[in-house]
Amino acid sequence: MNTFSNWDEVPLFDNEQAEAAFWAENRPDLRLMESAVVAGSELSESVTITLRIDPRMLARIKRLARSRYLNYQSMIKQWLSERMEEELRGINFRGNEHRNLHS
Repeated sequence: MNTFSNWDEVPLFDNEQAEAAFWAENRPDLRLMESAVVAGSELSESVTITLRIDPRMLARIKRLARSRYLNYQSMIKQWLSERMEEELRGINFRGNEHRNLHS
């Protein structure tokens, strides 16, 4: 098992299989994990925003969240986070693809 001491050593993954293979062979150093927990508690501030959502859509979101035993606002934040990661992976992939075409 390989140990890494910097989060920058974790690559962006093209798919879940690549991510699973990475984590099967690698783990973060204990000090890195401890520093992430401390940093996470310091960075847990959030900013309040206002979104205007169609009442029917909000009702559907709340119903879906209830069916998953989640707070609807937490579920929306989770969705946004997941989509942001997908978009960032797409940008990274397209950037690498662009570089490969012009090399």
